[in-house]
Amino acid sequence: MSNWPVDHDCCGRRQQRLRDVMEQHGWDVVVVNQPAHVQWLTGVRYPWIFQVGAALTPDSLTLVAPSRPLDAAATEIVTYEAKWHSTLRNDLRQACDERLLQTIGPLPARVAVEGSSAGLHLSLAAPLDAEPELLRLRRFKEPDELRWMKRAIEATRRMYQTARELIAPGVSELEVFNALQSAAVLELGEMLTGTGNDYQCASRGGPPRSDRQAAAGELYILDLGPAFRGYFADNARTIAVTDPTPEQLDARRLVVEVFSIVEATVRPGASARQLFETVQKHLDQAPLGVFNHHLGHGVGLFPHEAPHLNPNWDDTFEEGDVFTAEPGLYAPELSAGMRIENQYRVTADGVECLTPFPTDLRV
Repeated sequence: MSNWPVDHDCCGRRQQRLRDVMEQHGWDVVVVNQPAHVQWLTGVRYPWIFQVGAALTPDSLTLVAPSRPLDAAATEIVTYEAKWHSTLRNDLRQACDERLLQTIGPLPARVAVEGSSAGLHLSLAAPLDAEPELLRLRRFKEPDELRWMKRAIEATRRMYQTARELIAPGVSELEVFNALQSAAVLELGEMLTGTGNDYQCASRGGPPRSDRQAAAGELYILDLGPAFRGYFADNARTIAVTDPTPEQLDARRLVVEVFSIVEATVRPGASARQLFETVQKHLDQAPLGVFNHHLGHGVGLFPHEAPHLNPNWDDTFEEGDVFTAEPGLYAPELSAGMRIENQYRVTADGVECLTPFPTDLRV
């Protein structure tokens, strides 16, 4: 059970924004059972092994949980038996949903649920899908959410500092990974609720390999995504194992120029797809290396959220978004390439960079 302080004002504003949507659609109640949505509404986070649920009506919020939290932004809190004689039950979803239905009584006519994850009996009783609206509302980060995300970002700052002290020819990927995880835990003062992402040397990314050591001339992409209390960081730095080559330095210059484009372009209402296309043209001018992945994405209670800086979506930026910009260039001659990623928050008239720490290949 979480003992983290709950910001009732922030939770109340999130609940009210969802109630405004309920009024627009004529929904009587919204039932959620994804832990992220329960946390978003109530401020309470439980480990992933448990099942939780919540029902929001125009004038109340009912939380169903395996144990009573120390605090929650809820009108009513009820519990169910998640363990029998210390053994986790395998029917937690059913037990939680049954307790929720017992508490709120007969379902009204217009019940909205999360279409991708609602239990069978809830899905049959409630054909209305609230999930697209929930995901849209989650884009705006309240102050409590920003607080958790900035703590996760501080963990990445310490991780990069540790990496710069450690990376040298002969260091193993597992040694680097273990040191970075330890640095993040020490910074946060508690276990991580997520790890992410890329910890390979001379590679575009992947988990650390047990038999791989860094070599002179290689570039080490560290794309780090620790989560603090459920909220993710996602940013990247590339570190040269030894002094970078002129080709690597030239590629870094072109990659870092992208951040000036982002900071001059992004405003509420600006096109994320158009920004991607502008950056693609910029990086296509590189004499060495290709850029062939997304430019970035929103981040929050899930590593990839809207807005999508990606030609497969046509999103626009909104005030309150927290998003990443992750330009890169890759070629065997760069051994194997680089990706540098910043996180930004969209303000009323521009962006705030949340990751103002060094981007040099070596410092």
